[in-house]
Amino acid sequence: MQRPLFIAWAAIRWVPLMFLIAPVMEAPLVAHLSEPIKPIKVWVGNASWYGPEFNGKRTADGETFSAEGLTAAHPNLPFNSWVRIVNPRNGKFEVVRINDRGPYQEGREIDVSYRVARKIGLIHSGVSQVRLELMQLPPKRDRADESQK
Repeated sequence: MQRPLFIAWAAIRWVPLMFLIAPVMEAPLVAHLSEPIKPIKVWVGNASWYGPEFNGKRTADGETFSAEGLTAAHPNLPFNSWVRIVNPRNGKFEVVRINDRGPYQEGREIDVSYRVARKIGLIHSGVSQVRLELMQLPPKRDRADESQK
């Protein structure tokens, strides 16, 4: 008789502790920035996308292109620059790394991978005006190496 009574007493004793300790032990799943990251430069331009037909081909920086990569082509930003591309029509955005050159059509500022175009809603329009936010340039050492290519 004492054993079931002891088990019940032990269980009841732990219930308040669970409510006191559990919230204290919870850690945030994602670290939140105290301030949003401010872009280095912001401008507007037309974006287009390129996709599966280029899979496996080499990009201008020597990588193998993947339509599912978070990458883009820009005519003159240094390779490994990070750019946030925002579709002003729906507010969707994605951050991409510049690893290729282009686009080569007049009036276009950037070519994004199929995955990026799908995520921010450019697939059906093909070409759309976007806001470009330069978030980060590569270290100066990388830029010097690139200019020697």
